Amino acid sequence: MNKKLIAALTELEREKGIKMDTIIEALEVALASAYTRNYQVEYECRIDIDTSTGEIKVFKIISEEGEEEDQEKKTEIEVTPDNFGRIAAQTAKQVIRQRIMEAEREIMYDDFKDRVGDLVTGIIQQSDSRFTLVDLGKVEALLPPYEQVHGERYRHGERVKCYISDVKKTSKGPQVIVSRTHTGLIRRLFELEVPEINEGIVEIVSIAREAGYRAKISVKSNEKNVDPIGACVGPKGSRVRMIVDELGGEKIDIVEYSEDMVSYIKNSLSPARVNKVLIDDENNFALVVVSSDQLSLAIGREGQNARLAARLTGWKIDIKSDKQFEEELSEAREERVMSNEEEDINEEIKIEKKEVEENKKSVEKESEENGES
Repeated sequence: MNKKLIAALTELEREKGIKMDTIIEALEVALASAYTRNYQVEYECRIDIDTSTGEIKVFKIISEEGEEEDQEKKTEIEVTPDNFGRIAAQTAKQVIRQRIMEAEREIMYDDFKDRVGDLVTGIIQQSDSRFTLVDLGKVEALLPPYEQVHGERYRHGERVKCYISDVKKTSKGPQVIVSRTHTGLIRRLFELEVPEINEGIVEIVSIAREAGYRAKISVKSNEKNVDPIGACVGPKGSRVRMIVDELGGEKIDIVEYSEDMVSYIKNSLSPARVNKVLIDDENNFALVVVSSDQLSLAIGREGQNARLAARLTGWKIDIKSDKQFEEELSEAREERVMSNEEEDINEEIKIEKKEVEENKKSVEKESEENGES
């Protein structure tokens, strides 16, 4: 049995990558505990395993007072029981099984910890109000409610694409959290469907999303002859249609990125047509003017289009119709004129007061001169 044990440990080290020394140390601790428990001894003991022959020995540790004060001398006596091999075999089996499980969990965690941000395809295993389990093959991932798209239904056995948002290390192995709402899901789907993005010819600059309803994605081309929007849409809309179907009909607006912020903000409010954009670089604020018939389209349902445009560009956006803009501009002009008029009146009053003071001083001076004469 002893030689078989060493052979088994050598095989484990080769196949599973579990170091023999690690198992030997754990085995010695476990055997010491098993010996104390089975033979009901109270003294301290030590287990020695010969890694060449596999022979297992039990030593009783005896503490004796040393020659110098406060020092103890420890001696060992072999107390290996005749039938200890049976206990050793059972203990070794448990320890090795435990170490294999821990090693497999560690390997699985190492495999998944670097996959945060990856797109994976899984099969729905269980779904209820608390959580949804997705089988990824080696591990079952958790799709929590806050990562689920409102209105989506996850049926048992259904295949679904998810985005790995987090991997946590637990005592039961890695806990993989997947998402259907993350903006990274859209990025990975476009990389999958659009070869130009995967090759670096077309680049995704920014993504804004309200999962289940609408998303905006800004793209730019690194080659002059490639249309970034056309590449993402695909022939007759085939590429973007595949992504929309995967997202359950979620609308996707693809806009062209521009380093000119005025043009970028105009593009971000697509499909609305923008007449004018006034920007404040210091405060990252933009005032957008559209025609009256484009106002509701620019703002979107419950402000969704404007909200997504603001997230896409990173700027605060205020949208007004041309009529509202002209009215506010006229009011501002009137206020400025009134302000200027008030300033002129105040200036005239100051001049008059000054003249009155000067006349008063002149009269007093003449009176003094007449009195002296």
